[in-house]
Amino acid sequence: MNDAAAFDAKSFLRTLTHRPGVYRMLDAKHKVIYVGKARDLKKRVSSYFHRTQTSVKTAAMMQVVARVEVTVTNTEAEALLLEYTLIKQHKPKFNVLLRDDKSYPYIYVSTDHPFPRLRFHRGPRTGKGRYFGPYPSTSAVRQTLNDLQKLFLIRNCRDTFFKNRTRPCLQYQIRRCTAPCVGLISENDYARDIGAAIQFLEGRNRSVINTFVERMEAASSAQEYELAARFRDQIAKLKEIEARQLVSRSAGKDIDVIGFATSGGTHCVTVLFIRNGAVVGSRDHFPRVQGEADKQKILNSFVAQYYLGRDVPAEIIIDTDIEDRDLLEAELGVRMGRKVAIKSNVRGDRKRWLEMARTNAEQGLNLRLASNATIQRQFKVLAEALELEETPERLECFDVSHTSGEATVASCVVFNAAGPIKSDYRRFNLSPTSAGDDYSALAEALKRRYARVKKGEVPMPDVLFVDGGKGQLSEAVAVLRDLELDWLQVVAVAKGRARKPGAERLFMPGRKMALQLPPNSPALLLVQQIRDEAHRFAITGHRQRRAKARNTSRLEQIPGLGPKKRRELLRQFGGLQGVIGAGIDDLAKVRGIGRTLAETIYNDLHIDGQH
Repeated sequence: MNDAAAFDAKSFLRTLTHRPGVYRMLDAKHKVIYVGKARDLKKRVSSYFHRTQTSVKTAAMMQVVARVEVTVTNTEAEALLLEYTLIKQHKPKFNVLLRDDKSYPYIYVSTDHPFPRLRFHRGPRTGKGRYFGPYPSTSAVRQTLNDLQKLFLIRNCRDTFFKNRTRPCLQYQIRRCTAPCVGLISENDYARDIGAAIQFLEGRNRSVINTFVERMEAASSAQEYELAARFRDQIAKLKEIEARQLVSRSAGKDIDVIGFATSGGTHCVTVLFIRNGAVVGSRDHFPRVQGEADKQKILNSFVAQYYLGRDVPAEIIIDTDIEDRDLLEAELGVRMGRKVAIKSNVRGDRKRWLEMARTNAEQGLNLRLASNATIQRQFKVLAEALELEETPERLECFDVSHTSGEATVASCVVFNAAGPIKSDYRRFNLSPTSAGDDYSALAEALKRRYARVKKGEVPMPDVLFVDGGKGQLSEAVAVLRDLELDWLQVVAVAKGRARKPGAERLFMPGRKMALQLPPNSPALLLVQQIRDEAHRFAITGHRQRRAKARNTSRLEQIPGLGPKKRRELLRQFGGLQGVIGAGIDDLAKVRGIGRTLAETIYNDLHIDGQH
């Protein structure tokens, strides 16, 4: 491997071809620090080795480049895809990086079922039904699902619940469902309702209204006045929703509109979502950019990274024209199996949407800058309050949550000068030996976390906070001493006697008296925020673990009792309590349950005289 001094640029450049491809810049530690694509590899890569560089960012990067690797591709489109893959894999510090990679929510219609359901969906789209979206937020999906239920009375229950109903549920009583589970609507009539719901999701509201008008008139002619009244109410609700959505001349189309704002090295890219001609929300993104980068380059990288990994609408409106527009249109069109247009010079509704996206980007940027300024000040004041030699860059906080020792979970949350780093959050499902003992539970979590920190697998924080008092502080100090990390600053955050915010006491090793900051201290507000976040993250994990344990039937743990036999038992006895109350002879009468298995079931459910 070449180091920076030994790298022979002239010999390397002579080996390059004029074909398209991807190049990777590596530093002396063999870490990829930049990935780029080129229509002409020789021309593009050679430009980096000119004696004078006008770009400060490029000059800084070339000072640490120790090696360059290239991959030749057949087409520029292949180079684009490879660049995207390598950026996602290596996250090079000199590339524009899109940090927000959350999956967006969809509405899923299980069209393979005789009575399809509507539900919220996030994650891989592997089901056999239809997906509508993506939507910008869960609230947008919930609102749409709520409208659909009111309008079309489509079921939203799970298939297992649907199969086992013997009478209508509350959804039927409040007119949110037609109770197909107990046969109160025919399959054909339900199919018409689900078809209307799909038309609504496709943006064909007028078609749905016309269909309802026809059905209302038919029901009225047949003197089915109650049914006609239901259709009348549905038509009124549809018109109300249509008015609320402010559908424009672009009705029926899905469009993403991308706005951009920048200030002081912070960049905000806002994606405004237009679904079926209606604005359904927006989401802000803050790409990480090392050094200088102009608007066009940032948006070019954003569009490639953002859309090559997800579904793409038919039209993307962008704040400025980008270098790879034609290439991206072609590749995204191939991926989606239809034409995808990327536009920047727009008029009419699209121009107004673009102005709205820009306004949202400016708002998002201002909020980010204000938030960053506040947090940075909090970090500086915290350093002064704790008498640290320099301002900390990374804080960690631990908390433990359980219910009388059940499902004990510890949390670790991480903050830096930009706020919470949620990708670094961790939960620890603790062993039964720590159940009910907060000190032992904290010690176990700290040992597991800081053993990895010591190995270099996890970054070292500048300050470690633990929720609690002197006891928790002693446990943390003991763990760090055993791991030879006792130089790390530890702070225990204890609530005051009144247990009110603002009265917290901070305990630190080597100090007899607790530190109590003024209620309006920026440092105390930061401590409260990280403590509360650790508590929220811990209790959420505890509730999830507890719910999972309680939702697991005791029958599932009995050897020899498979799913079919469990279902038959529950059906015969009306539920778990009925099974528990049954004797061995009663259990043995159930189909598939022999005498031996009946005894096993009975003994397992009555261990230690629990029932």
